[in-house]
Amino acid sequence: MKNVNWSLLALILTLPLLAAAVDTQYMQGIGDTRYHRIESEIIGRGFHIYIMLPDGYDEEGASAYPTIYLLDGGSLFPLFVGYYRYLNFSEEVPDSIIVGISYGGDSVEEGNYRSTDYTAPAEDRDYWGGAANYQSFLSDELMPLIEKNYRSDAERRIIFGHSIGGQFVLFTALTKPEIFWGHIASNPALHRNLPFFLERYSYAQETGSSKLFVSSGTLDDPGFREPAQEWIRHWNGRIKKPWKLKTMDLEGQTHMSAPPAAFRQGMHWLFSSQMGE
Repeated sequence: MKNVNWSLLALILTLPLLAAAVDTQYMQGIGDTRYHRIESEIIGRGFHIYIMLPDGYDEEGASAYPTIYLLDGGSLFPLFVGYYRYLNFSEEVPDSIIVGISYGGDSVEEGNYRSTDYTAPAEDRDYWGGAANYQSFLSDELMPLIEKNYRSDAERRIIFGHSIGGQFVLFTALTKPEIFWGHIASNPALHRNLPFFLERYSYAQETGSSKLFVSSGTLDDPGFREPAQEWIRHWNGRIKKPWKLKTMDLEGQTHMSAPPAAFRQGMHWLFSSQMGE
């Protein structure tokens, strides 16, 4: 047998293992990011929590920051963090903390139960209807963790959700608007349970202090866009609302292209007075 350079062979075999361990410290667009694993007693499942802290964040400082909670955080956190930093650099949005709530996978087999957690009940979907429990998870388990460990402003919580995540934003805005100061619903998917969001809450209180931004992409699938437009017409036609409401059509945006535009426009509206617009 020919002589073998065992050191070289060991290095070659080790390279794939070394490549698998990705170090993100040199990806400046991600910023200062922290991680928590939280096991929810309310839901009976665990979640991966990613937190981006703003530039100049000081653990011992006195300032508290607006905090943006992202549903579908496994997808939207990496999409929005770099985008947010661009918007913040150009002074379009204020210094903020971003919290991404991730299932750790896209399928039910991988633990993704968004179709249950983000939805109100629907007659033709027996696995829908877990929004109330998920809402309790956010308010009673996740937010206390964030506000204990980070300088998060409890008076300026913001929630962002897209598609059925947008449905959850509307559910929370209607049932417990006091949990969040700002709500951003992108292309809310109300195609299976629209009456829940119209009939059940037809008698709303006077306008409260929370804010709700709802956007709809003009190129969204009609099955999603038409129910969303009906919701928008219903609430824009009412004098009494439980929040300050802003609705917007996003020209040229499809169902899946809309989230960044919805995030930018929603944040602009929420902070228009603060950012001098």
